Amino acid sequence: MSSGQAHGSGAAASMPEELVVLLDDAGNAIGTAPKATVHTADTPLHLAFSAYVFGSDGHLLLTRRALDKATFPGIWTNSVCGHPAPGEDLADAVRRRAELELGVSVTGVRLVLPGFGYRAQMGGVVEHELCPVYVAWLAPGERLRLDASEVHEATWVPWSEVCEEVRFGLRVVSPWCAQQLRLLEGLGPQPGRWPAGDPELLPPAAR
Repeated sequence: MSSGQAHGSGAAASMPEELVVLLDDAGNAIGTAPKATVHTADTPLHLAFSAYVFGSDGHLLLTRRALDKATFPGIWTNSVCGHPAPGEDLADAVRRRAELELGVSVTGVRLVLPGFGYRAQMGGVVEHELCPVYVAWLAPGERLRLDASEVHEATWVPWSEVCEEVRFGLRVVSPWCAQQLRLLEGLGPQPGRWPAGDPELLPPAAR
């Protein structure tokens, strides 16, 4: 694993239409919608996840969103975000999106913030998600192969440094990442010792 930066270098392969799971206010599934059309100025509540991927040295992988993303383009954020397919286990979705966006396998995927949700907007486009948070580790021997349609660049940063930079306004990250960092700090200084979140606190659509 390198402590330097990596840059995206290829376009995503052609894939079937991606659907997101729509939710009511209690987190129950009420239908699906194409991801390509769901993010607007009035985005409906839907199911997502965020994951924080660490290397063996304890550094966190920060990623910068592709410059042409529909939401929050070019913004630094956590390692990988995404939407589970209808009926897909969230941990499986973490592994799938890590492979797709970062070109790597991750291990030890663990739920840490089951009840996280947020609403944020940039440039008139809204994100509105119930977004459980997971922690994972880069599998041994893996090297980043970024999908440039998803990730513009990536860098490995010590966990304590990330928290300090964001806390004091020295690094701008996505609104959801900033909120999640504050909550994750409350779990303790060592990500490997963060307690597992209670799966019963996941949105009903994700249980």
